[in-house]
Amino acid sequence: VEHGPSPSSSTPGAEKREKQYRAHQGFGDHRGRVTSAYTYFYADEAKCDQHMETFLRCIDASGGSSENSFSAIKLTALARPQFLVRFSEVLVKWWRFFHQMAAEQGQAGRAVLDTKLEVQRLQETLDNLGIVSKADSQQWFTGENLGTGGTVDLLDWNSLFDSRTKLSRPLLIPNWKTGQLEPLLSRFSEEEELQMKRVLQRMDVLAKRAVEKGVRLMVDAEQSYFQPAISRLTVQTQRRFNRSRPIIYNTYQCYLKEAYNNVTGDVELSRREGWNFGTKLVRGAYMEQERERAAQMGYEDPINPTYEKTNEMYHRCLDYVLEEIKRSQKASVMVASHNEDTVKFTLRRMRELGIHPSDKKVCFGQLLGMCDQITFSLGQAGFPVYKYVPYGPVNEVLPYLSRRAQENRGFMQRAKRERDLLWKEVKRRLLTGNLFS
Repeated sequence: VEHGPSPSSSTPGAEKREKQYRAHQGFGDHRGRVTSAYTYFYADEAKCDQHMETFLRCIDASGGSSENSFSAIKLTALARPQFLVRFSEVLVKWWRFFHQMAAEQGQAGRAVLDTKLEVQRLQETLDNLGIVSKADSQQWFTGENLGTGGTVDLLDWNSLFDSRTKLSRPLLIPNWKTGQLEPLLSRFSEEEELQMKRVLQRMDVLAKRAVEKGVRLMVDAEQSYFQPAISRLTVQTQRRFNRSRPIIYNTYQCYLKEAYNNVTGDVELSRREGWNFGTKLVRGAYMEQERERAAQMGYEDPINPTYEKTNEMYHRCLDYVLEEIKRSQKASVMVASHNEDTVKFTLRRMRELGIHPSDKKVCFGQLLGMCDQITFSLGQAGFPVYKYVPYGPVNEVLPYLSRRAQENRGFMQRAKRERDLLWKEVKRRLLTGNLFS
């Protein structure tokens, strides 16, 4: 088929950016040069089941230790990482197809949720490209609450992906490099379809146990080339289990340039579908590996260029979620940060918005043994605050703990501040004769 656009002038660098989501032998097990987060090595499906059993025991332990507790899971422990890369590639191709058509309709540069395709022009474009006739594409919207206002936005487009990709005939989209049409799911084998079912089944088992034990389940963010698939699978689980309260929390890494778009898109989806949005906001844990991979494979670095830009992104995303909490009371956030300025920002915005600690819509988290002066102060002031507990063999846990020193340049200054505060408290107790109180 010769239909299709030429290599796109309206989406410069699209081919280059897609490299981010391609399988790459050098990062096949996704662990190389990662010292700032715990990673799992995929062996086989039996190993994934073993990881699931470990997570189940963690959920049981969390449920038995406190009320309203959390337990964290990683999807690379529950699925083959190469599958997550391929699924991410498919999702990103589908999204970029949307933005290409938006550019053709003169909407390039608009905010993600403000970008809307006119349905009639969309159908004409699909017909002209040879993807689907106008008569057939009209059936895409039959019986679905899509395009009723004459437009389709990215969330509607994602819903089309869910329904269209279930057709026996493969869905075709243009290849921007060749200008020809290719099946979107051409790289998905029968085994990969089974991988999708298996990981969703494992998440279902974990979510049901979390509900049973009164535990909230945090799905950790991982490398950006896995993240579209991880977020997609997490949202599917949120749709099922977050109807009455937030059980499943998605994680957003604010060192990513796309963090705000990801947060706002998922919040808007939760509004439309009526489920509770739960999120953990972090700065990020894979910077060194992300940048090395981007340089080796020739795509744009997905991470904000400076620590200050990451801080700005964190506060922007956090403020958006806090505004949603105020607006709907159907959102919850864990502020997972050791940054005192971020904690102060959160407290100030909560006061301004009238969000009370007893609402339990906002909680805080720090690693066990780090920044106790923040954790204890928040707890004494009545805020829900949690200590994130790493577990496992010492030689595997210590590299994980090094993330503070590697990626937070203020770590040593704050370590000195923490030491000074502890020494000040010791002297106070000595002088007052209350050493052990």
